[in-house]
Amino acid sequence: MHRGLHNRGRTVPDLVIRRRISIVTTSIHQRIAEELGVAGRQVDAAVGLLDDGATVPFIARYRKEVTGTLDDTQLRTLEERLRYLRELEERRSAVLESVREQGKLDDALEARIMAADTKARLEDVYLPYKPKRRTKAQIAREAGLEPLADLLLTEPGTVPETAAAGYVDAEKGVADTKAALDGARAVLVERFTEDPDLIGELRERMWARGRVVSAVRDGKEQEGAKFADYFDFAEPFAKLPSHRLLALFRGEKEEVLSLTLEPEELPENAPVGPSGFEERIAEHFGIADQGRPADRWLAETVRWAWRTRVLVRLDIDLRMRLWQAAEEEAVNVFAANLRDLLLAAPAGTRATMGLDPGFRTGVKVAVVDTTGKVLGTETVYPHQPQNRWDQAVETLAKTARAHGVELIAIGNGTASRETDKLAADLIARHPDLNLTKAMVSEAGASVYSASAFASQELPGMDVSLRGAVSIARRLQDPLAELVKIDPKSIGVGQYQHDLSEVKLSRSLDAVVEDCVNGVGVDVNTASAPLLTRVSGISATLAENIVAHRDAHGSFRTRTGLGDVARLGPKAFEQCAGFLRIRGGDDPLDASSVHPEAYPVVRRILGTTGGDVAGLIGNGASLRGLKAKEFVDEKFGLPTVTDILKELEKPGRDPRPAFTTAVFKEGVDKLGDLERGMVLEGVVTNVAAFGAFVDVGVHQDGLVHISAMSKNFVSDPREIVKPGDVVRVKVLEVDIRRKRISLTLRLDDEAGEKGSEKGSEGGTQRGSERDADGGGRQGRPKGGRRGGEGSGGDRKGGGRERKDGRRGGGQQADSGGGALADALRRAGLG
Repeated sequence: MHRGLHNRGRTVPDLVIRRRISIVTTSIHQRIAEELGVAGRQVDAAVGLLDDGATVPFIARYRKEVTGTLDDTQLRTLEERLRYLRELEERRSAVLESVREQGKLDDALEARIMAADTKARLEDVYLPYKPKRRTKAQIAREAGLEPLADLLLTEPGTVPETAAAGYVDAEKGVADTKAALDGARAVLVERFTEDPDLIGELRERMWARGRVVSAVRDGKEQEGAKFADYFDFAEPFAKLPSHRLLALFRGEKEEVLSLTLEPEELPENAPVGPSGFEERIAEHFGIADQGRPADRWLAETVRWAWRTRVLVRLDIDLRMRLWQAAEEEAVNVFAANLRDLLLAAPAGTRATMGLDPGFRTGVKVAVVDTTGKVLGTETVYPHQPQNRWDQAVETLAKTARAHGVELIAIGNGTASRETDKLAADLIARHPDLNLTKAMVSEAGASVYSASAFASQELPGMDVSLRGAVSIARRLQDPLAELVKIDPKSIGVGQYQHDLSEVKLSRSLDAVVEDCVNGVGVDVNTASAPLLTRVSGISATLAENIVAHRDAHGSFRTRTGLGDVARLGPKAFEQCAGFLRIRGGDDPLDASSVHPEAYPVVRRILGTTGGDVAGLIGNGASLRGLKAKEFVDEKFGLPTVTDILKELEKPGRDPRPAFTTAVFKEGVDKLGDLERGMVLEGVVTNVAAFGAFVDVGVHQDGLVHISAMSKNFVSDPREIVKPGDVVRVKVLEVDIRRKRISLTLRLDDEAGEKGSEKGSEGGTQRGSERDADGGGRQGRPKGGRRGGEGSGGDRKGGGRERKDGRRGGGQQADSGGGALADALRRAGLG
């Protein structure tokens, strides 16, 4: 408890602290409002809801009136900025306390600390007061040499040696005039280095004018061949794209490249002399060469400060700045690709046969029913060395007929094209089965197969057979199956192994949460991992829901969720609107209308007459209603409008309709490709420098960003997304290096360096792909998928459909990263 005067039970310091907290909170909210371009009251409301435990999907969907219709993108940005600014305030408080304890906090310094609007600026201001090991400057000050430094700086007409003679004191460790001048120089160097305004200015100057320079380390040419394009490389900070910067940092980390951050690019034959940065330091402190006795000594001090302290600090600061910018871009790429993958078109509730391809160990077979329940498993050996092709076809036919299979999902791993031919033969021999085959991604399948949840979900089943089950379920509903896997293990990003674990996880978890809640979840069929991603449902609650469902049967109403252990009113409020109960007692429970808004529907029924079942889907009747007539104090126009839209198309799935793609017959391996060949392929990954496309030959081809359109493309995702089916032309095939160069511009000439024409430059393509190598999931001889870096082949898969329509392909596998896998499959890993 603070001691001092009390006011109504509170001490004066308590009131000051409370007042400051209020001011800080207001400041944070105002700043966010300005950045988002919204009203302060909207931010206040959103922050209040977030602090009260509400999730972004819930706020965006069911609290539009409260926040003034802030959407999920704005809310995610708000959430991230709120986290940053609160961390900044926590650090500011710690800095103020530290300086106050030192007895050095005056009004001017406090004002500068309070004015720091970024973490970097705050640390600049704090640096002179930050506790540190004894420095040469501190030792010099203790020896009484600071007045000498001040004298020479303010009165450069003083002769340095003469002035220093008066400070010689052996007892204080100042043996002679040289030692005295060295101590005075240390004091000034530290002062120059810790001036926050100067350092901030020099940092921005270096950012605007500087460049990254890389060179190969001695003897690393062969070992680091994948970084060959960076062996003699330079590019300004401002023009350096994130993927290239990450490649440079990867090369440095692997001790292949030496990186230097040059403060500015000097023209050839530039005169040797003080740099512009040295001149600015001198100017800031009033140092100029006017022929006075101390001018030369001061100039040398400036040069020493620049080369030994200031440049080192700026190098560290800008490395961090470059890294953070590149990392943010890489995280955004990963998140965008993950969103596209999760929202891929589902095949729906149809009995499906999953085929997990393999040669020696056979093709693993699993059949699941319309709900994903396993009906049976098999292993067939159609490929070398057993070559039991006919037997395999008949076994598959018998299994398909026994379980009413409609779809065949083929994993895109080793032997996938061979297994695809097996499925084609099955369809041709048994047309009465009316089967449709599709290639499916195995992204992260090994992670799922070996997980504790898979053991719980499929007890007693061999790990390899679990993979076939997962493949079948992925075709039925990619989102429901992929949420069982850590998003990072799905690996659809670039340089993901180099990124911040916390930042990446937070971003990817947000994507999964938004996707799951955007689609909605059938509470009677959803797995615990899927339920865990629903707004307001923890892992424990998800398990309790499944346990209650198993013990008491399917839920008939949303209100029945109240019987689940530990699912209280707050959790119900958050989750109820995102959970669907199909075929239950209340038709509204199958929609996204929140139970709290059911009274609005009853008022609507009072106008239209009839019952809910007759109203739902009755577009003619609903379109004739005016939303504003049903607005009340609790539910405003945005919510009522949403309710009417939902009643017209209840439970609509925002994902695209399921369609398939067709690979070209007879093009199964790299040697089958020819220049000028036009093929249909599936986009397996999108990076900042282009897109990887699987054309069915076990190596992905690269469509460089400059070969995507006749017009300038700044972001490849403007053109394609993972899962898209595209038509591409083969520009080049390098069988020895296993590289395929493709173009989306079908009028490009075969063999033309189409992807070398853009602003990125063709010479960067190889290193950009190579540098993001890394591990991936492969198959050792035993048939199980190995861990990261275990080798094995992968290829992205397309889907085949009888009507030949184009549509949602699936993502390539990785384990350690689908992009890393694509690089290896392109012959570059």
